[in-house]
Amino acid sequence: MSESLTIRRPDDWHVHLRDGAMLEGVVAHTARQFARAIVMPNLTPPVTTVEAAEAYRARILAAVPEGLAFEPLMTCYLTDNTDPEEVRRGFESGVFTACKLYPAGATTNSDSGVTDVANIRGVLEVMAEIGMVLCVHGEVTSADIDIFDREAVFIERVMTPLLASLPSLKIVFEHITTSEAVAFVESAPDNVAATITPQHLHINRNAMLVGGIRPHAYCLPVAKREAHRLALRKAATSGSPKFFLGTDSAPHAREAKESACGCAGIFNAPYALESYLAVFDEEEAIAHFEGFASLHGPRFYGLPENQATVAFEKVDTPVPATIATADTELVPFHAGETLRWRFAG
Repeated sequence: MSESLTIRRPDDWHVHLRDGAMLEGVVAHTARQFARAIVMPNLTPPVTTVEAAEAYRARILAAVPEGLAFEPLMTCYLTDNTDPEEVRRGFESGVFTACKLYPAGATTNSDSGVTDVANIRGVLEVMAEIGMVLCVHGEVTSADIDIFDREAVFIERVMTPLLASLPSLKIVFEHITTSEAVAFVESAPDNVAATITPQHLHINRNAMLVGGIRPHAYCLPVAKREAHRLALRKAATSGSPKFFLGTDSAPHAREAKESACGCAGIFNAPYALESYLAVFDEEEAIAHFEGFASLHGPRFYGLPENQATVAFEKVDTPVPATIATADTELVPFHAGETLRWRFAG
């Protein structure tokens, strides 16, 4: 078995970089491993205009350490009142790469999100016309729907009707967590794809609940049953161009995670590629890793593949219990564990 691996430099097609001191503390972890990243717009206030996206991009680039080449790809946070022409202007000027659909109240800083997809019909029609990608957080938020069923119900109530009414709209079903989502994406036309996080390939819901409440395994969408995890691993390692890398790395200060709030989000950026590669190694699918990490995403978004390469070595890589930032500490995914691969740059 090979003890090293070289692939084209990957991209992260879903990441939260936050803002202010947190941005300055976490951006280097993403920029060290990835050439580009789709940056989530759920700040306070959210990134809803071209000018706000340009300003946020400038703050991100200012926080990237010297010597690291990194391109943030900006997204527009959709609200019930988003102007379709603002979306068109942002896309055609090269500021917006995609738009983000958060159902209102679905996750962190989503209260300004969309209350009914019908309210953004005009925006979606423009996006279909210009070939712009819609990134979807796929969960309903109705109080009567069990949190473990919200993704499956979203497929039935929102995704299926949306695709039927706008069949040419490019959709990325983000951070999928269920076998139902895998089946939906596999059966959909080529303009529908999905991202998969490292945590949903490694953990099921037992990680949150067995042996006590474990807040550092809590994210949204929540991890599901073991059968769903296995379906995700099969999809990710299959070689299908419909599935690609999106970490959904979402840092919160340790005290915010270990609190009555128990904020949703897993900070996986520091060892993201090592985490993914462990799965492909375990599934004897390393031959498909470059496609998942480096090729499928750019092709779906219509962007060039990166020409630079990165290397990995098969050596034990201990993950620290915490990672210090400027004003707090973060608990990374796999804290205290040892991964079998090391990102060598």
